[in-house]
Amino acid sequence: MLDIREINEKIERESAFVDLLNLEIGKKIVGQKYMVERLMIGLLSNGHILLEGVPGLAKTLAIKSLATAIDTKFSRLQFTPDLLPADLVGTMIYNQKKEEFIVRKGPLFANFVLADEINRAPAKVQSALLEAMQEKQVTIGENTFILEEPFLVLATQNPLEQEGTYPLPEAQLDRFMLKVVIGYPTKEEERLIMRQNLSNEIETVNKVVAVDQILNARQAVRLVYMDEKIEKYILDIVFASRFPKEVKLDKLAALINYGGSPRASINLALASKAYAFIKRRGYVIPEDVRAVAHDVMRHRIGLTYEAEAENITTEQVINEILNAVEVP
Repeated sequence: MLDIREINEKIERESAFVDLLNLEIGKKIVGQKYMVERLMIGLLSNGHILLEGVPGLAKTLAIKSLATAIDTKFSRLQFTPDLLPADLVGTMIYNQKKEEFIVRKGPLFANFVLADEINRAPAKVQSALLEAMQEKQVTIGENTFILEEPFLVLATQNPLEQEGTYPLPEAQLDRFMLKVVIGYPTKEEERLIMRQNLSNEIETVNKVVAVDQILNARQAVRLVYMDEKIEKYILDIVFASRFPKEVKLDKLAALINYGGSPRASINLALASKAYAFIKRRGYVIPEDVRAVAHDVMRHRIGLTYEAEAENITTEQVINEILNAVEVP
C-alpha cells in the first residue's frame, strides 16, 4: 500500500495534463467550467455522461472539443425517430466477389461517441447503445467485438420539446454515471461568445493529450485514498434516498418513489475520487462528495405523483438529504 504522501505525489504528476486539456478546450468553450469539469470526471472514471440543457449551450461543441484535444477516434450520431440499431452498431453486407457476408462496423466503434438528442430515437436504438455502454462490446451476426478503450458515450437531451421523444427508462438512465444539467452563460460570458463567433480568427483545438495518459490517469484515480468515514458518508447519502425516515426526513417519505441503486454508491465514490484528482489531491474530502452528489443522484431518484403535484424537484430532495446526513 502507498502512503498518503506517495499518493499525493503520484496524483500531482499524473494530473498535470488536466490544466493543459482545460486550456485547449477553453479555446472553443467560453465559461461552462462546470460542464467541462463533469466531462473530465466521466473521462477519468470511465463513466458515461448525459447532458441536459436547452439548445445552443455548446453541449455538442464541448464534447467535440474534448475528443479533438485527445488523440482518439470520435463519432457523432444524430438520433432521429427513424434510426435503426444497425445504423449504430453496423451490419452484415454481402460481398459478391468473395461470395460471403462481411461485417461493416457502425459509428459506435469509436473512443468518444456523441449521441445527440438521445431521447429522439425509439427504445430499440437506445437499448443497442446502452448495451454497448454496459458490456463494452457489440455483437453483429455471429461476431462479437470488444470496444476499444477508452470508450465513452456522451449523450445530450433537450428538456424543452417533448413531442416525438422517447424518454429514457429509469433502468437505462441508471447506466449513465452522471446527469449534468446545464444553465445559461452569464452576460459577460455571452459577450465573449458573441465576439468570438463574429471574429475572423477561428481558434482550433489541437491534440494535446495521448490515450495512454488518460488510461494511466484512470488507474491513478483508483489509487486516490478514501477513508472509511467518507465511505460511510457516501452510503448514508444513498441510503437516505431509499429510507428517508432513518435520517428523520419523514416529509420526504411521501415524495420519493424509489432511491439510488447500488450503482449510485459506486459512482458517487468514483466521481468523488475523480474530482479529488482534478483538484490534484491524493485523498477524498466530504466537499468532493457534495460537489458531485447532485450529478450522480439526480437521475437515480424517482419522485411520486404527490411530489410532482407540489412541484418538488429531485434537486430539492438531494439538498434536503445532504443537509440532513451528518458530515464526517
